Amino acid sequence: MTAVTVLTVLTGRASAALLAATAAALIGAAAPQASAAPVPQPQSATAETKAAAAQAAAAPETLATLSRFFAREGKVAPDAARPRVEGEAIPVSYLSPDFVAGKAGASVARLEFLASKAVSSDGQQAALWTARTEAGWQVVNIATGDDEFRYAQLGAAKLPGGTVFREPQIDAWYVAGGSRVLPLDEDAERAVGAGGTSLAAYRSRVTRAYGDKLPGSAYAQRGGAGGYAAAPAAPAGPPVAPAAGGAAGALVVCALGVIAVRRSRRGRATA
Repeated sequence: MTAVTVLTVLTGRASAALLAATAAALIGAAAPQASAAPVPQPQSATAETKAAAAQAAAAPETLATLSRFFAREGKVAPDAARPRVEGEAIPVSYLSPDFVAGKAGASVARLEFLASKAVSSDGQQAALWTARTEAGWQVVNIATGDDEFRYAQLGAAKLPGGTVFREPQIDAWYVAGGSRVLPLDEDAERAVGAGGTSLAAYRSRVTRAYGDKLPGSAYAQRGGAGGYAAAPAAPAGPPVAPAAGGAAGALVVCALGVIAVRRSRRGRATA
């Protein structure tokens, strides 16, 4: 999946409103913008939050924005895109900074946003990332593809009842349950092996990799960039990085406070 906007992905849950403004600026949406004050995300996806996210995803202004999104590069005419939202909003979790930091009782992943699947008349798919802002639940990003939904299904099949989550620094998807962490794609297999690893061993790996790069660290304060490559500091104002030719990924400030490049999928899901 290729992210379309530059995201400041909810480090301290403070940036959902900025994301909304960025997404709107990139594709010309005229949606109202929210205050930038921090709004904590829910700890779990309840029926109420899923319904609120679904309502935001299916709002007329969102569908109008989706028409323009699907029409980029002339793939389909805006008035012929006829976008629709399929299924219910699903929770999307990322590797938790508290887990990396070794805090007692911390779960391996934390909820970052809810995703709704959007489909156009010509079969294009996108994920609507929805988060709670001071103005209520809003779509804060549109990303091409169906990663969130595909890996949720694969994780449920591979480890029923487990928690599906993404390690954004290497674009790897896993499912965790009990004391095991199992890979869901090739990036995760390279990290933990085809058979997965223990939760304790996974914590040791991510602590070694990211423990000195958490929010508030010297690394974060000096603007260091992790992930695939160093990146320049973002300019003032809403940071917008259009995807080059629709294939290059945008920079993502991920949940651990380090920068990674979210690129088009290189590998495949693993059964």
